[in-house]
Amino acid sequence: MRIATWNVNSLTARLQHVLDWLITNPVDVLCLQELKLTDDKFPLDVLKSAGYEAAVFGQKTYNGVAILSLKPTRDVVKNIAGFADEQSRVIAATVDTPVGEVRVVNGYFVNGQAPGTEKFEYKMNWLNALREWVRQEMAAHPNLVLLGDFNIVLEDRDSFDPVGLAETIHHTTAERDQFKALLALGLTDAFRLFDQPEKSYSWWDYRMLGYQKNRGLRIDHILVSAPLAPLAKSCVIDRVPRKWKTPSDHAPVILEL
Repeated sequence: MRIATWNVNSLTARLQHVLDWLITNPVDVLCLQELKLTDDKFPLDVLKSAGYEAAVFGQKTYNGVAILSLKPTRDVVKNIAGFADEQSRVIAATVDTPVGEVRVVNGYFVNGQAPGTEKFEYKMNWLNALREWVRQEMAAHPNLVLLGDFNIVLEDRDSFDPVGLAETIHHTTAERDQFKALLALGLTDAFRLFDQPEKSYSWWDYRMLGYQKNRGLRIDHILVSAPLAPLAKSCVIDRVPRKWKTPSDHAPVILEL
């Protein structure tokens, strides 16, 4: 089984990129973030022609998440149960895969703007609610994958400038503690199960030649529950789409089980 996450930064702008990428990377499940379109604008027919079913939770202009799957999804949940939120940030679904039934939780985590702001407080509250909900999901679904754009740099090696950016957004101790609390539920960072090249990032700023200079962050993550961790065969960042014309600022991350 191959499952991937990709913040496409507008599916309208990047639909052809997604279709082209799926031709050369026929994953079983692809989780998308930042659709930036409403459900009625989602290209269901086009993706179905490419062989993929879709569970969608869109939003006009901002946010929006979707789970594309070669097989139909079921038991779809949108947003964090019990947490009132006007933003479309989470979608979960159960998928039958070659390794059995897997619960897929796809999230576009809150950015948070800057420590001390209302948006940062929203991020902390959102992460608290997510953790408790994921705990419940894991109890009901032992085979679980939590993936998406986390907007958190877990370790210094996940940032091009950990010293200069220390305690700024994505790098704060509070955010990292939230990430560690998710791992403490019994989840594993699949990327770090394997030896990886130094300076491995999944996001690069469009400005100041961010990609060309590899001034990036690893903020797109795939976490797996304990029963799935031993099945992991590889986890890689595919930088190729970041080199395409008018790319997303994020690259896909792919886990093979």
